[in-house]
Amino acid sequence: MSQQGGSPTGHEDDWWGQLYDDSTEDTGPAPAPDTVDDRFASVAGAVGADAGAEAADEGFAQPRVPRDPPGPPGGRTSTETPVTTVPASRMPPEATSPGGGADADPARDGSAAAEHRPRHAAGTPPPQVADGTLPHTARHRAAAEKPVPQQAASSPTPSAAADAAPARTATHLDLPTLPPASVDYVGSGPPTYDSEPTALPPADPDDLDDLVADTVLDGARYGACTLRAVSVRGDSARYRGEPRRDSLLTARFGTGEHALVLVAMATGARATPGAHRAAAEACHWIGRAVGRSHARLAEDIRAARRGDLKSGLHRLTDRSLGKLRASAAEQGIEPEEYAATLRCLLLPADPDCRTRVFFGVGAGGLFRLRDGDWQDIEPRVSDVTGEPVVGFGSLPAETPEGDRLTMDLGIPTPPSPYEPAPEPPREPFRFRASVAHPGDTLLMCSDGLAEPLRGEPDLCRYLTTRWSGPTPPGLAAFLADTQVRVKGYADDRTAAAVWEA
Repeated sequence: MSQQGGSPTGHEDDWWGQLYDDSTEDTGPAPAPDTVDDRFASVAGAVGADAGAEAADEGFAQPRVPRDPPGPPGGRTSTETPVTTVPASRMPPEATSPGGGADADPARDGSAAAEHRPRHAAGTPPPQVADGTLPHTARHRAAAEKPVPQQAASSPTPSAAADAAPARTATHLDLPTLPPASVDYVGSGPPTYDSEPTALPPADPDDLDDLVADTVLDGARYGACTLRAVSVRGDSARYRGEPRRDSLLTARFGTGEHALVLVAMATGARATPGAHRAAAEACHWIGRAVGRSHARLAEDIRAARRGDLKSGLHRLTDRSLGKLRASAAEQGIEPEEYAATLRCLLLPADPDCRTRVFFGVGAGGLFRLRDGDWQDIEPRVSDVTGEPVVGFGSLPAETPEGDRLTMDLGIPTPPSPYEPAPEPPREPFRFRASVAHPGDTLLMCSDGLAEPLRGEPDLCRYLTTRWSGPTPPGLAAFLADTQVRVKGYADDRTAAAVWEA
């Protein structure tokens, strides 16, 4: 019954007063078996004992009388919702004793009182009869309502807790040191132009092959090095709708360990209508020349024949740029209007050879990131002599027979219609053969990236943190890194970086 009391409900509560009226004497044990246990046994016999036991095991409610009488002092009332709420004014004095709840008179005892004690909630022992055994109904109820020990319900065993515990969330102390997120610009302030392309270059419907993409991205891995290469239109060209003047060529000649990777980049003359065509033509000419002689070039690189490499590559560069001057004459324009700077990098695919060869003509940059410091290793014009580079798989010197295959590269030497070159004088040739160390990053770039690297220390520091990780960046990350802008530098950017394993 409810402990809260309530307003009188009329004749529906008369049964309670008649049953527990003080004037009514205890009738004692009933002559006929008419207890709850007896009724349950009768029903179980009618529907089958197995069905009754199954219902009890499954936790289904059993048939009950409308209301159970109060229990003994200190007992806990059932947690089930009561059928009838009895007002406090109608309750007998013994039912409101301070012993706690609606309890029966402690002096009363006997089978009738024992049979009408209330059901006990989980956590208290079920009632017992005089012989200490559980009544039939109480046994089934105890099986169905047997409480789960609190230790088992709330505190699993250590092994179970370890299996069920969620994975530990990493904190900033657990995470490895990662490169910072990519930024849009570094330096004193934001650049003048937008960071994304705005206007497209004009197109000729009869010459669509002349169109140049805004961005070119490439990469590869050969031998001990990983290559990333990119060419991006500058902010000023994007704003004005001008084509990218830089051109990029990446090519592999040969197979296996004898293969040779060429990266060539060229920049057309500023403020000339055919600058992008001149740059592309310079890359194609040097690509053809290197491809036809790649076997001998790769052999001389492995043999560290520095002198032969420099002489042979100088000749190939002059012939390639000479074709540009001849093309300018055919078009009836001045040679300087159809000219280009040219910078190249040769990477042997042999994993035992770490010699990297740079050569070219014109402005740009050659840098090396070693042990967290940037080194400007752009060769000066006076750097025309030097001993062969030895180490990391390169042979000690040229053969005793003085093999000079790279000097001529199989190209005939009769006078060429492109020699001597017309004025103005040609740019000095630049050459450098260096041995890479594990962990080095070699960067060759056009003037559009070399100038901000030399003029803005924040850009060098930023690329140091981005490119000093244990693995090279992916193509997308490399593109984002090379596009970090610096105010005052808005030219095209072309770069090729090599990470040494």
